[in-house]
Parts: sequence; C-alpha cells; structure tokens
Amino acid sequence: MQPMEVAYVVLSAVLVVAGLTLVAKSARAYLETDSRSMLLLTIGFSLVVAAAVATTYSAFVTDFERSRVLLTVNYAVTTLGYVFIVTSVRAQ
Repeated sequence: MQPMEVAYVVLSAVLVVAGLTLVAKSARAYLETDSRSMLLLTIGFSLVVAAAVATTYSAFVTDFERSRVLLTVNYAVTTLGYVFIVTSVRAQ
C-alpha cells in the first residue's frame, strides 16, 4: 500500500469512529426523548458515515479507477446526510 493510501485509510477510520460516536449519542438521545429531531440527526450522521465507509471500500475494490463515480456517489449520500442534519435543527 502506498503512503497516500495508508493516510486515506487512517483518515477514513478516524472519520468513521467520530461519526459512529455521533450516531450512538444521537440515537441514545432519541431513545431517551423520543424526539423527531434526534431521529433525523441520527439518520443524517448514519448517512455521512455510510458514505465514508462505502467510498473507502469501493475505492480499494476498484483500485481507485472510478474516482469520479466514487466521489459523485459519496457527495450525493453525504449531502443527503447533511440535509437530514439540517432538517433536524429545523424540526424544533
């Protein structure tokens, strides 16, 4: 593995760990409060994490050959996640 690929995996792993921490905390808050805002927030964080995992996995499976498709799908799923996050703030 190239040094840049190692850096990519490490940064992806950090993003996933931080994201899953946010998913866990928002899911716990939803279970405690039954708040629609917390549910939307949990969905948003989950989508952002899913995009990171799927992009990293797909990049290595395709040997980084379809970067435009990977980045486009990543941005689409990540943007949808952020829409849920923004909606959670507006749901109050």
